[in-house]
Parts: sequence; structure tokens; C-alpha cells
Amino acid sequence: MTRSDLGAYLRARRAQVTPGEADLPSTGYRRVPGLRREEVALLAGVSVDYYIRLEQGRERTPSAQVIDALTIALRLDEDGREHLFRLAGMSPRARVAAVDDRVDPSLLQLMAAWPDNPAIVYNRAYDVLASNAIADALFHDWSHSHNLMHVVFTDPAARTFYQDWHDVARNSVAGFRLGYGKAPHDPRVRQVLTELLDQSPEFAKLWARHDARGKALERKRFHHRDVGKLTLTMQTFDVRSSPGQELVVYHAEPASASSQALSLLGSLAATSRQA
Repeated sequence: MTRSDLGAYLRARRAQVTPGEADLPSTGYRRVPGLRREEVALLAGVSVDYYIRLEQGRERTPSAQVIDALTIALRLDEDGREHLFRLAGMSPRARVAAVDDRVDPSLLQLMAAWPDNPAIVYNRAYDVLASNAIADALFHDWSHSHNLMHVVFTDPAARTFYQDWHDVARNSVAGFRLGYGKAPHDPRVRQVLTELLDQSPEFAKLWARHDARGKALERKRFHHRDVGKLTLTMQTFDVRSSPGQELVVYHAEPASASSQALSLLGSLAATSRQA
């Protein structure tokens, strides 16, 4: 991570905040989207020259108070705030040579005990390290890739599989950016980043926004080729025994059409394994 990363993040976030959102008047012709540099400086209580030096990477020792003021000025959420502090060198970051690919055996046993709840474990590079049988069936036995970012951005079927593809794409990139910020030198993370920037213009455009946030409780709509439409609630948990890994578990509303479709999917998967 370099000071240019800090400047790029500030510029990208500045472009995402409108004067109205910052309680500033919007008058006259504006050459840039979002806030002007002088407006951010005003909101953060610093000089315009100082803020320009931050964006240009010429100011190398911003104080924690200045960074905190910028998080408020730029309307950053908690994930964005953490990311900005990390870019400024004020947040500890794990120094790892590679993302740990070992999944705790007890976690594997737990996942196997959920026949009706698709569950996967992935690392910061979004490589799927483990999945239970119903998750394999949901994601078509990973026929395209075992990397979720590649599934979203390079699988031609993804835009049909994910009914809200644009939302999924945006959230995936924001989560990947947050993981990259925690381990920017991890070789596998950098490999996936390079591949996606080369292969997917959509990914490159979203990456340039510098969104950084973790996954939270959300609902996803799928269209599965064998069972049709499913709406599933997704919950994400950090794997405490293996920092950098996350567990994602899906479930359907009881007695819903999605629950019935999920049960059918499990039956089809079981029949396929017995054949």
C-alpha cells in the first residue's frame, strides 16, 4: 500500500458525496462529480493546501484527528473508516505470505450437518475453500470456477444466476477491496485482482470506485437452472480460528416457495450422487 492509494481513495470517495449530502449549497457550474477539494477541506477543518497534499501523496504524516475528520466529511461507514485509517498507516494489518487455505475440521463437520442450508468458506482472495453438498448444488458444482469473484465477473451465466447481478457485483468488489486492504501483498489476492482487471471491464470500473465494506445480513435472488427462482437470506461470519476466512450460510423462509425449491435442489443433488 502506498500514499498514492490514500490519495486515490480520498478522490474516489470525494466524488461519491454530493453537496446536498454534506449539507453544502450546490451553486454554479461544477467541473467534478461530488465535492470539491476545498469543500472537503472545509468540512474536515484543514487547509485546502494541506488536503491537496494528502490527495497528491505529498503529505505523509496525517494525524489520527485529521483522518477521523475526513471519515466524517466523506460520510464513510465503519468499514470505509477502517479502510481509510489503514491506508494512512494507522491500523494494524496482518502480515501474511499467503491466505490460509486450511479449514478447521470441526467447521467442516458442522457444515455437513446442514442439508438444507448452503454453506461455504472462502478466503480474502474469494477462493472457496470448503462447501457443503447443498452449496455445491446451488452453485452448479462450481463448474466455472471455485473463485467467487471469477464466478460473478467471468461466468457468462452469472447475470442469469444472480437476478440482481449489478448489486452482487458492487458488493463483491467492495468486500474484495476490504480484504485487499488488510493483506495487499498476499500473492493470491494480487493474482485474482490482476486477472479480474485484465478480464472484466465491469470489475475494473467498480474497483476504481474504491468502495470498501464487509458483508452483512442480506437477501440474494437466484435463478437456478434446475429448480427456478430462489430468494435466500445470507449471513456472514468471520472464522475466528483462521483469520482471513469467512463462513457464509444461506437459508430460505420456512414454508416459502424458496424453501421448497431448496429442498428439491437437495433431493436432486442426493439423487445425482447416488447415480
